[in-house]
Amino acid sequence: MHEKSWPENESDKELDPISNLLSELSDPEEEEEEFRRDFFKGLEGRRSKAAFVLTIVWGTTIALHLVSWGYWAALGFSGLIAIQSIRLVVARPKSSSKTLDRDCLADAPFVSLVVAAKNEEAVIGNLAKMLCDLDYPIDKYEVWIINDNSSDGTPIILNKLARECDRLNVLHRGVGATGGKSGALNQVLPLTKGEIIGVFDADAKVSADLLLQMLPLFDSEEIGAVQVRKAISNASLNFWTRGQMAEMAVDSYYQQQRYAIGGIGELRGNGQFVRRSALERCGGWNEQTITDDLDLTIRLHLDGWNIGFLQFPPVQEEGVENAKALWHQRNRWAEGGYQRYLDYWRLIVSNRMGFKKTADLLTFLTTQYILAAAAIPDCLMAIARHRLPVFAPLSTLLFTLTAWGMFSGLRRIRNREKFKISDWLIISLQTVRGFIYMLHWLVVMASTTARMSVRPKRLKWVKTVHQGHIQTDRYNHNELTND
Repeated sequence: MHEKSWPENESDKELDPISNLLSELSDPEEEEEEFRRDFFKGLEGRRSKAAFVLTIVWGTTIALHLVSWGYWAALGFSGLIAIQSIRLVVARPKSSSKTLDRDCLADAPFVSLVVAAKNEEAVIGNLAKMLCDLDYPIDKYEVWIINDNSSDGTPIILNKLARECDRLNVLHRGVGATGGKSGALNQVLPLTKGEIIGVFDADAKVSADLLLQMLPLFDSEEIGAVQVRKAISNASLNFWTRGQMAEMAVDSYYQQQRYAIGGIGELRGNGQFVRRSALERCGGWNEQTITDDLDLTIRLHLDGWNIGFLQFPPVQEEGVENAKALWHQRNRWAEGGYQRYLDYWRLIVSNRMGFKKTADLLTFLTTQYILAAAAIPDCLMAIARHRLPVFAPLSTLLFTLTAWGMFSGLRRIRNREKFKISDWLIISLQTVRGFIYMLHWLVVMASTTARMSVRPKRLKWVKTVHQGHIQTDRYNHNELTND
């Protein structure tokens, strides 16, 4: 096992040819340490990298409009993305229906469940009780909840519950605590005993059999982490929460499809389980990023691990209830997702993850970020020259994949063998509504890539406020079945 011995903030340095030659002659241990020193580069250089990428994207887009063969080049590039997309949608997802045999519970791994909570008095009590009452041997798991300098009734609630449940441990962080959620998780990690570390948000709702369904995925030694599908507990509230239900469905669909073709499985923060040995090899959680889950995703894959996905049962969470809250949350997600490409680009393009994963990652970089960044100059040039945007075929492909993935994901989460006509109509309606809702991502991605290029930003963790709404939706196998 490799020790965490690299600095968190190290400036980017270009290797000259002599240094490259020397590095090739170095022993494997030194090469491994050099690889790990590329983790946790912090905030340095992100703005300049983002500005460079944006300049290249804008310049290339404008150039494609000006040269005679520009449309053919863009069409050829779209064709390559289409080939990868076809592989994606025709793949058969791997089954994750195995349940941990109760006869094997004596040899089951010890699991540590961890929650970082800040001002969560509305929801933390319910989650603590759920986690303390799982269908798993009481001597095989523990619960740790970190009170991250809360100013409301969270610490009082946790202290009371800790006296009632032996499995519940509470860690209080003071005023000077740093690192946000990542800092809280890193602080509690040495206190935990589990071979598997499960991380939940304070608003999570979990099924009692979650561990029995999830742990068999770790039977494969290549699995470094498992992400449980996320579902929206207050989906029936309004347009925004219904849209988030559809958003989680399309995300789960492509999580399964990407894993099926040997691509990237991703962590989503809430309901993520990580093998301790994998987490320690990667140096724990990065305190210099605003999306610890996406950052850890890349480091796990770069270190040779796979990330599995559990479809049932899901972990439920509250969806944000208005456009302003959604805007702030999605901007944070988009920025954190973009940061990981900027931070680890050398390791990504070096193909350390292997061709399948690298191709998958770069495909999603193109469709999620590059295409959005190119939209403004593409549309402006199209208007000025009275022609179609050069990336119109790629945009059409993206919209088609979104609609198809959403429809397929909504169908899968219903977990039925037979569907009535009314079921297909409801799924179609949810898909149309969800597609309209998802259009906000175009604005979010475009603004994020531009903002990160021109404006310096202090690292800031923005809390999502949880209301603790009582769930009223009907569930079939813990799944939403109504509109």
